[in-house]
Amino acid sequence: MKYYEVAPIKLVRKDAEVFTYSHETNLAIGTVVKIPLGKTTLLGVVMKHTTRPNFATKAITSVVLEQPLPRQLITTALWMSTYYQVHLSVVLSALLPRGIERKRRVRAKSSYDIVRHETDQTPTPSQQKVIDAILASQSSTQLLHGITGSGKTLVYKKCVQKILSQGKSAIILVPEIALTSQIIDTFTQSFGEDIIVTHSQQSEAERHIAWQKALVASEPKVVIGPRSALFMPLSKVGIVVVDEFHEPSYKQEQSPRYSTLRVATMLAKQHNCTALFGSATPPVAEYYLAQHNRAPIHTLNASARLTTKPAIKLVDATKRNSFFKHHFLSTVLLDEIDATLAQKKQVLLFHNRRGTASTTLCKECGWIATDPETELPLVLHADRHRLVSHVSSFSMPVPTSCPICKAADIVHKGIGTKLIESEIKKLYPNKVIMRFDGDTTQQSSLNQHYSDIYNGKVDILIGTQVLAKGLDLPHLHTVGVIQADAGLSLPDYQASERTFQLLAQVVGRVGRTNTSTTVVIQSYQPSHPAITYGITQNYMAFYDYTLKERSSTYFPPFCYLARFMCSYKTEAAAIRNAKALFLTLKNESSSDVRFYGPAPMLYEKQHGAYRWQIIAKSPTRSHLSQLSQCTPPKSWQFELDPISLL
Repeated sequence: MKYYEVAPIKLVRKDAEVFTYSHETNLAIGTVVKIPLGKTTLLGVVMKHTTRPNFATKAITSVVLEQPLPRQLITTALWMSTYYQVHLSVVLSALLPRGIERKRRVRAKSSYDIVRHETDQTPTPSQQKVIDAILASQSSTQLLHGITGSGKTLVYKKCVQKILSQGKSAIILVPEIALTSQIIDTFTQSFGEDIIVTHSQQSEAERHIAWQKALVASEPKVVIGPRSALFMPLSKVGIVVVDEFHEPSYKQEQSPRYSTLRVATMLAKQHNCTALFGSATPPVAEYYLAQHNRAPIHTLNASARLTTKPAIKLVDATKRNSFFKHHFLSTVLLDEIDATLAQKKQVLLFHNRRGTASTTLCKECGWIATDPETELPLVLHADRHRLVSHVSSFSMPVPTSCPICKAADIVHKGIGTKLIESEIKKLYPNKVIMRFDGDTTQQSSLNQHYSDIYNGKVDILIGTQVLAKGLDLPHLHTVGVIQADAGLSLPDYQASERTFQLLAQVVGRVGRTNTSTTVVIQSYQPSHPAITYGITQNYMAFYDYTLKERSSTYFPPFCYLARFMCSYKTEAAAIRNAKALFLTLKNESSSDVRFYGPAPMLYEKQHGAYRWQIIAKSPTRSHLSQLSQCTPPKSWQFELDPISLL
């Protein structure tokens, strides 16, 4: 009889992560099995061989998968559990697909339509120099800082070609599902059926089949997908590419609250390969740490093609004489749209707020329509004729009169993407117009319409962040940013950095050909560094400015962050318990830990509960990690390295 320590993938006891079981045959570490626990049967993963214990053991019920999970993935899971102070069962459940026990019908091989018919491109001398340096480096972390249009994707592709020729697989991560079509298109032409795609818009069966394909693969594969693709069970990985690595979507917001960047580095170390992080606008803290730790930073400063820089036109939104044709679309922007459409070219209008109007109020008494659950203003969605909360699921019909004073003078203020779409359709009724934002359905997503957009069959694109992220649109000639400073007022230390990144990225959607293109930026704060450096894509100037700001305010990269978040049914309970934990933390902490709060979170009321938080800063990360032990088991959550304090 053999004995094993098995970790259930469901939390059973907080004080125990593994349980000892017996089995008649040898099982490899990483084997997925069924185990009896109490009166139920659970899935578990074999974590360790052990000797016969001095207590009676139950037998493993059955082996679910003959092929064990790769050792590198198991080691990474153990590291995640320790590093993020979460129970091992929570990490393992994130690694395994749903319905792993089910038998799936084998389907025909996936095939992908090739939209961008490109010949096999030859790298420029600067690209080749970077490719050679990446492949020659022994570092587990490398940065690729390339301006928009510099050909970072070709660098990825050539590196992957070399890795596959060595008999190893590659993982390519993208921040959004919307970008998978474009990168699949690029890689399919070179790697064809060796590609495995996984993302959340696939069915449970599709994701499971893709996962199994990776697990049993005997030949090198190229896995493409968002952050969860990192956990595809490939046995030999030669490179992990994290494209657009500045994007916040690489941080998991539910437990385990992991950073894809940290986990990618650890997984690469286990496979003795490199994690390559690419972006035109690297996170300031990550760039600083790469410099500080002497990680290789590869730079592409020139466009990969013969290009003409776009003409940048900055409109001061405080000057109303710039808006005599329309109340929020400047005359300059409308003139550029007219000229672009006359040339049968494409227009992109970017605004970082969805909906029609952000505030509904009564002009007589000042009543504001709010969500009764969160007490936040409701957003008008005129196409559905409803007021909707973007935090909870609450919605209501648009009132015809004030519920307080009964006056009929109800007004809607603010600009959202649906309002922009409505106004543009009035101005250009005969044009093909598409909107892409958080309210877009899966059937009308950017991924679904990628071919038409790429081929110029859509005249005007309207949307939020999804349109700013790495898209290559050859027919795009004019970009308009409706309110460039919309994110600067958020109470978060990274507000200006996010604004800079979005602007630099959206400006980078044009200027990729040798024809003239234009970017029109409307802003109430045209002289803010995030605006001025963003529209000129001057990363290093913004980097220097931000480092000085972070140093004076003591934020990353000059410290580590942790936050403690609570949720209670009453505000009084939230305040009382937050104050009590604050005192405990101060008593238990090292002298170099600074605390801020307790204070209500930006969206204080959510799902019928009040949410408060405490922020901790320290130059020593372990001092923050140790404080997780002080977190009460109920109503509280602990998060290390939060990317936002909202």
